[in-house]
Formats: sequence, structure tokens, C-alpha cells
Amino acid sequence: MKLKIVDLYTYKPENIVSNEALENIINSKEKLIPQGMIEKLFGIKERRFAAADEQVSDLATKAAIPLLEKHKEKEIDLLIFASASSDLIEPATSNIIQHKLGLTCPVMDVKNACNSFVSALQVSSGLIATGQYKNILVVTGEKLSDGIRYSYKDTEQLKNNFASFSFGDAGSATLLSYSANGSSILYQKFMSAGNFWELCTVKGGGSMHPHEDMNYFEGRTAALRNTIIDHAQSFIKECFEEAKINANDIDHLFTHQVSIGIFKDVVEITEIPMEKCHIVFDEFGNTAASSIPLAIEKAMNKKQLKRGQLILLIGMAAGISISFQLIRY
Repeated sequence: MKLKIVDLYTYKPENIVSNEALENIINSKEKLIPQGMIEKLFGIKERRFAAADEQVSDLATKAAIPLLEKHKEKEIDLLIFASASSDLIEPATSNIIQHKLGLTCPVMDVKNACNSFVSALQVSSGLIATGQYKNILVVTGEKLSDGIRYSYKDTEQLKNNFASFSFGDAGSATLLSYSANGSSILYQKFMSAGNFWELCTVKGGGSMHPHEDMNYFEGRTAALRNTIIDHAQSFIKECFEEAKINANDIDHLFTHQVSIGIFKDVVEITEIPMEKCHIVFDEFGNTAASSIPLAIEKAMNKKQLKRGQLILLIGMAAGISISFQLIRY
């Protein structure tokens, strides 16, 4: 699949929220969690929260504006919004972003929880390979802070919402084009196990709960972690064998980041040296579909990515779904 990542930008909201500040909000009425518990459990130090009037589409738009300014010669012929978050149920958020960016191309949303970005790469590779589009703009916008509950009726409800304390907000924009110089997706494989869908949910807004106030995150996070790692072990091994590569062939690993612990679990499964793996979770927390773009941009800014290198993207998401994409950068 001759697809090239031409460039990538991210947008990080200005409001930096420390663990201490978040714990103080949670404990404002009664002491629900000990000080330092969030970092101890997840490994996060801080995260960014969008402003109250900053929409998901704004996060994506603010990432895309400097990218489009830099690459004015590229005519965008498809816009894909790929996120767990959205402005509305209807219309697709990509329409709102198209309007804010002043584009006229076709648009679509690709929604696959935290794997939305990597799923959009898969969709884009097929569309570019068949010649339907030349320059695709993939944007993410995640405002997960809206899903954090701050008051609880009992300890069980607190437990089911605890993972949301690692949430952060961010946006990204990635320009994809046809490659004529060797850059390409060499291998990609996705798996899903829908029987585990109830492990992690935001229930409000759909047909199950159309009129109920159920817009907060709920998750059995220990069970979700164990399920994902259990499936990832055999899946990742299978992908390495099918792609006919080993850990030594990989120059960079980028994964969706839910916690430092899960990040280390995935790195251990791949057997890729830690110095080739890029962590952003401690700075930004769980930003859903924006997490892999944040990690890629960090490596780009450090000038660690070089054309011709082999990069591996591993996505993990509620549902559950896991992805493996091998890209010649």
C-alpha cells in the first residue's frame, strides 16, 4: 500500500492539570482517594483539559490549520475525522471540521474508540492504493475530560470510573499521500473480540439509553487490561510471523497509551528495546485516538524519525480491538 505520512501536527490545550489539582477537585466534598494515588496507579503526572467552550471539532481544526498552511500545494481531496469523541451524534463531526477549515472535499467519520486513528490509516491506505484519492487529511479530536465524573454515590461507582482520572484532551492532523519513493504500509492486521464490549463504555446518547444521563465513562479496567494483554500476546506474535520480521527489525514502536503499566506490558510482548518505544502518557494521559499521533510528533520534533525506517503502530481499544501496522516511513 503506497501510502506516505507526509506530515503530522498535534494540538494540546493550554490548560495543564496536575494530579494534585485533579485529586483536590475529586476530594472537594469528601476524601475519596488518597493524594498521589493517580500517579501510583497509572504513571501519569499531568494532562491537558480543553476549555469549556472548546469543541472536539476545534481540537481537530487547531491541529489541522498549521499543517494545511505548511502544505498549501497539496489539494486535500478527502477529510477523515477519526476519534472516539464527537461534537454531536448527527451530523458527522467531519462536516463541522470541513466547514471550520474552509475545505470543499468529501468527508467521513471513522469511529473505532481509541483505535479510530489507526483504523483511518487502514481505510486511507485502501483508498489511496485504488487511486480514488491522492491527499487525505486524517484528523483527531478527543475531549475525554467531559467523561470524568466528580461526584459518586458509592465506592463501586468510583471504582468503575477511576480510569477516567487518567484522561486528557488533544487533537491531531495527519497528511497522507500516495508514495512514489518507497514509503508504504508493508503489513497491517486488525482483530476484534466484541464479546468483551461491556468492559469499557460511555452509554449515553445511543439507542440503548437515548434519554438517560449516562455520558460518563464506566469501565472494569483490570478486566479490560487482562483481556487486551491476553489477546495481544498471541495476536502480536502471529503478526510478526506473518510479516516475516522480528523485534530487531523495528526502528520505532508507537502504541496507544492507557497507562505506563500497560505500555510496558505491550513492549515486553513485542520484545522491542525500550529505547525504541515512545512514551507520552506521563505528559498527556490517555488521549484515546490522539495518543499515537502525539507520540509520533514527539519523535518527529526530536528528529528521531528518518525516511526509510521501519515503524510499528500497535493500537488497543475498548470493544475490544487490537491493531498491528508496519510502516516504512
